[in-house]
Amino acid sequence: MDRHIRFDRLRNFRDLGGYATADGRRVRAGLLYRSDGLGKLRTGTEDWDRFLALGVTTVIDLRHGWEVERQGRVPEHPSFTYHNLSIEHRPYDQPSLGPETEPGPYLAERYLEVAEDGTKEIRRALELIADAAVSGSPLVFHCASGKDRTGQLAALVLSLLGVPEPTVVEDFSLTELAAPALLADWRERNGGRTPAWPGYGRAPGSVMRLFLAALQRRYGSVEAYVADALELDAAALAATLRARLLEPAPASWPPLTYRRAAEADAGDLVRLRDSAALWQLARGIDQWKPGEKDEEHFRTRMREGEVWLAYAGAHLAGAWELWWDDPAAWGPRPPEAGYVHRLMTVPHTAPPGAGRALLAEAESRIAASGRTFARLDCLAANPRLRAYYEAAGYTVVGEQHAKTDGAGSPYAVTLLEKRLPG
Repeated sequence: MDRHIRFDRLRNFRDLGGYATADGRRVRAGLLYRSDGLGKLRTGTEDWDRFLALGVTTVIDLRHGWEVERQGRVPEHPSFTYHNLSIEHRPYDQPSLGPETEPGPYLAERYLEVAEDGTKEIRRALELIADAAVSGSPLVFHCASGKDRTGQLAALVLSLLGVPEPTVVEDFSLTELAAPALLADWRERNGGRTPAWPGYGRAPGSVMRLFLAALQRRYGSVEAYVADALELDAAALAATLRARLLEPAPASWPPLTYRRAAEADAGDLVRLRDSAALWQLARGIDQWKPGEKDEEHFRTRMREGEVWLAYAGAHLAGAWELWWDDPAAWGPRPPEAGYVHRLMTVPHTAPPGAGRALLAEAESRIAASGRTFARLDCLAANPRLRAYYEAAGYTVVGEQHAKTDGAGSPYAVTLLEKRLPG
């Protein structure tokens, strides 16, 4: 479910596998990883055992030499080779930036500097990635937080693989899930102080979107940048990466199974919702924001209604909340309906059609309770989601112009309902 691989000390270690390409294939899992600083690993620990179990044969460290000396490098081991390729030639101090600095334009400009200053190192990194791909050997690249330099290299590789830009932006923004831990680590290293820049550790999608747009304006495309600035055969490189790192989409999927959530699932539900929110934002869908719902929200919904999880085999595929009344949106009503909230699927790895299957299962739960209607709402400003529910048999029956969930200003929602079979 969670693209982040859990370590005790690493905060932003992720598998790039599972992303779909424009031609319908997907990136193979277990071959290409991105991470924050591997110098935090220690031999003889569970983290070290977890890392070695991945079978990594190549480590690319994108940090400055002085960062390696100060923060340490991944411990030596005969199973992998280590390469220090500092792609950033003009260091900048993010924690000390002023609060007026807007992350999107500022970081995108720094990324373009890195793309033009670090051509020798970026070229070598891509060559190493291609070599590892040819041999079928797992590789990891990292910087300090696994966001900026790592995010740039990931964007280049994913673009060469044919992954669409919204997914590239989404992959960059997933550092948002690690941002609180990255900030806590910085405070611990700096005597409890807070960075002057509120954007420290954050990864809004606008940063990557602006960087890719700047790269396109200057070179025409990522492939043209690779050919002109890095002096690589971009077509041959892309062909090699695609032949070795892509696989066909699954022809069949395990049947979905369902279970009611327990309090221990609250953390996974928060991660699932935040991941879904980042997926939406990367595609211009203004519905959810990361961090809006915490574990207590889901525990409350379990106590006052129902929360359900869906699995494809052993893997989480999605979840939803089922309420038995919803006065904030619908006002006082007799017990004639069930109200579906936070219908969400795992981005990129849920089976096709999972959202519709989850909705049908929720409707069957409502019908089994003897109620006549399934009801839900979506932001009035989200016509795409409204159309999705209308295609599933729901009818618009009104709007609530001042819904509030107690967490912010009132907002307008479209009310939809579906009469269930008797």
